Amino acid sequence: MTTRRAALGAIAATGALALPRIALAAWPADRPIEVIVPYPPGGGVDTMARMILPAVQNRLPGARFVVVNRAGAGGQLGWEAVFNAAPDGFTLAATSVPALVTYPMERAVRYRPLDFTYIANVVDDPGGLFVGANSPLRTLADLVAAAKARPGEISYGTTGIGSDDHLLVLGLEDKLSLPPMTHVPFNGMAPLSTALVGGHLQVGAFNMSEGLALLRDGRIRALGQAAATRWSGTPEVPTFKEQGIDLISGATRGIVGPPNMPAEIREKLEGAFRAALADADFVREAERMGLPLAPRIGADYRSDVVALETSLRGLWQRRPWKES
Repeated sequence: MTTRRAALGAIAATGALALPRIALAAWPADRPIEVIVPYPPGGGVDTMARMILPAVQNRLPGARFVVVNRAGAGGQLGWEAVFNAAPDGFTLAATSVPALVTYPMERAVRYRPLDFTYIANVVDDPGGLFVGANSPLRTLADLVAAAKARPGEISYGTTGIGSDDHLLVLGLEDKLSLPPMTHVPFNGMAPLSTALVGGHLQVGAFNMSEGLALLRDGRIRALGQAAATRWSGTPEVPTFKEQGIDLISGATRGIVGPPNMPAEIREKLEGAFRAALADADFVREAERMGLPLAPRIGADYRSDVVALETSLRGLWQRRPWKES
């Protein structure tokens, strides 16, 4: 009788145990590639994923993407699921940075942010500071002067403690040595914008694309956008740097995979995303939808996240937002 050990030895001798190679040859197979969006449907990360994935699918023969919304703990649960998934190319995650890298500074998580396989960044949505249409604050200089003259009396709203909106204001206070303004966290953009438009809040901090409709309707004004250059969607809004404050802040949204994805799969995904993000039809549709595209592929994407993580660790040490 052939023993189990002998049978395994015979299989190994023929090379039939090269399972990773078999899996690679079959990718993408007759199985969907699950992209976990760690937020509820309808938000900025969800919109980004649902827009870019059909364009990528068209450039990846045999691929079929399925978006799965797995919300919880501000994105943490979804990222943990992908980080601990098999690196076979069938499980990816949509990301929001800086949240991806700041959570491990604040609390225990089951992922290491810089160990993900970085595939492609799609959107870079600059942060902005906004006021109601009738606010006496007209510029960033007005806000800075008011914050200095009336410590703690200026209230600003964000979508939560540790959000990119919150980090924008902390970065401004840190850079200019301002006394802390009063932070009012909201559970989402809808209640925040309602409070700002209604005059119950002096300043709102949120992404430029999120304020686009209210800006166009004349219901709010933007004091500045924390971008390297003016976003084409809001060309009338000056950058912080143009107003003498060298600060860039916002939220980037992209796609990552589990650590140690095989090079063959990673390179196919990178190529498909690169082609999709360069497609003129996709670019026009993104502009129509108000998405600030910022393509960064593979190693370039990861290097951006590494630099941001280093910068935010310094800010955390000086002004830990968990206590703000």
